[in-house]
Amino acid sequence: MGIVKQVKPLIVKALKDLYGHDSQEADLTINITKPEFEGDYTLVLFSFVKVLKKSPEQLGNEIGEYLVGRHGELFTAFNVIKGFLNLTIADAYWKGFLQSAFNDKNLGHKKPLEKTVIVEYSSPNTNKPLHLGHLRNNFLGWSVAQLLKTSGYDVVKTAILNDRGIHICKSMVAWQRFANGATPDSTGIKGDHFVGDYYVMFGTEHKKEMEKLIADGMSKEDAEKNAPIMKAAQGMLLDWEKGDPEVRTLWQKMNSWVYEGFNETYAKIGSDFDKNYFESETYLLGKEFVEEGLKKGVFYKKEDGSVWIDLTAEGLDEKLVLRKDGTSVYITQDLGLAEEKFQEFHYDQSIYVIADEQNYHMKVLKLILQKLGKPYADGIYHLSYGLVELPSGRMKTREGTVVDADDLIEELKKVAREKTEELGKVKDFNPGELNELYETIALGALKFFLLRVDPKKKMVFNPEDSIDFHGFTGPFIQFIHARIKSILRKESPDHIGGKANGQLLPKEKELIVLLEQYSTIIEQACQDHNPSLVAIYAYDVAKTFSSFYTDHSVLNAESEQKKQLRLQISALTGNVIAGSMSLLGIRVPERM
Repeated sequence: MGIVKQVKPLIVKALKDLYGHDSQEADLTINITKPEFEGDYTLVLFSFVKVLKKSPEQLGNEIGEYLVGRHGELFTAFNVIKGFLNLTIADAYWKGFLQSAFNDKNLGHKKPLEKTVIVEYSSPNTNKPLHLGHLRNNFLGWSVAQLLKTSGYDVVKTAILNDRGIHICKSMVAWQRFANGATPDSTGIKGDHFVGDYYVMFGTEHKKEMEKLIADGMSKEDAEKNAPIMKAAQGMLLDWEKGDPEVRTLWQKMNSWVYEGFNETYAKIGSDFDKNYFESETYLLGKEFVEEGLKKGVFYKKEDGSVWIDLTAEGLDEKLVLRKDGTSVYITQDLGLAEEKFQEFHYDQSIYVIADEQNYHMKVLKLILQKLGKPYADGIYHLSYGLVELPSGRMKTREGTVVDADDLIEELKKVAREKTEELGKVKDFNPGELNELYETIALGALKFFLLRVDPKKKMVFNPEDSIDFHGFTGPFIQFIHARIKSILRKESPDHIGGKANGQLLPKEKELIVLLEQYSTIIEQACQDHNPSLVAIYAYDVAKTFSSFYTDHSVLNAESEQKKQLRLQISALTGNVIAGSMSLLGIRVPERM
């Protein structure tokens, strides 16, 4: 149990005993005391001023005296600054926590809750390789799933592969026209990159044909539709929908190349899925919802036979759910897939990791399910995130300006090698160990940089900035972890030794107080679906340890007791850094 959870019931009792006031723990706001004030934790008093008809200073002094007087083993001092009661927690508490936690490999892990959460992420199109935007999506989805698992949830990781539609046919038509039978094997090009190249080729050829038609007097809009290569792609889509054997065979072959490439990238970045869904299998789902919605009066039919839902009362607009020719739209498919997932996994929550461009779509999906009275509707949760841009601006696949995930990782490995060699501390590593180290640093840099920003915010990714052994980066934290492991290889803490006597020095206490917040940070990050809280915390721990280590020797401490205390602090810091980073999918090396 964290200190805040111990303090809250004591304050509730203080309010009852002093003023006869019944309050709930949820009514209390307790924050970490700001560095410029004395104390460890601060109770915000303003919410009680009006109801108890006392000044903040009087309240603070009376509650502070009560807590120190009744619970002197936990509180040693207090002070009141305006509407804030700053409480100092006894050193004995921090030492006790350190003693019980420094060797606990399961720190922060909760007992099973018997609740199921589905996390859907990645969800790429099968006409191009994974790119930088997919990486933010993958890292977010994987990390949120890991936070949920650590918090006791039963987690199912899924992806929906967008393996049908006009974008897929564009790659297929371009391959037919320009490949001369080439394959990933015959060219030595990774399957997803190979197919993606033909998607870009389609765009280039389409542009050329459009320019010719426009020069002949056609409008840009008509030229876009009537370019021969676009007509070929539209025709291929119709043939696919009719089940044309030749088209289906080519489609399966090209998709298999892409899946092989995806799997290689997923293995490299550490993404995995318990279940893949395919749009080619789900695009017909959801039609039964239309009949159900019409019967319930949730949907209505227009004269042309198309089916709609009116969401104007909810501040949205009218939304098409079935075209007049009877074909479904994306929202219809998503309704069907939500139902299919529920039938299979009986989830309590279904999280969709999708960019904020789809905020409207996800609102509509949840609203329709609620209006249809589906038992799982309230559990639909959109983890909306901002797009990743480069310093040069937004990426566009059809123009070939996208940063491929594989290329980016290789580029970062090179930077990791250069910067590590500059430090000159890896002379005793063999080539295999060096390769693994560079990959660990590169992926750590990439994941940390993409996860350290609140998911809701757009971000600019600058590869050079992500690999820095001194800044707010993954490699800095990895370096501090390696330094701790180096200390502990020389001597490990005494597992039997009792609690250290004497007062904690400010830097010792600051670090222990921070380490004690680990479980609370996991809880908050899980609740908010926000791995950036863990990333920021991991950095704070590493930075605080660096400052502590600069001021205090561990192995040459002034006494044996101090040495044991600092070895325990180092061991706990190493475990918390490794645990925090593992929640972000980042490995931490034993040596660097």
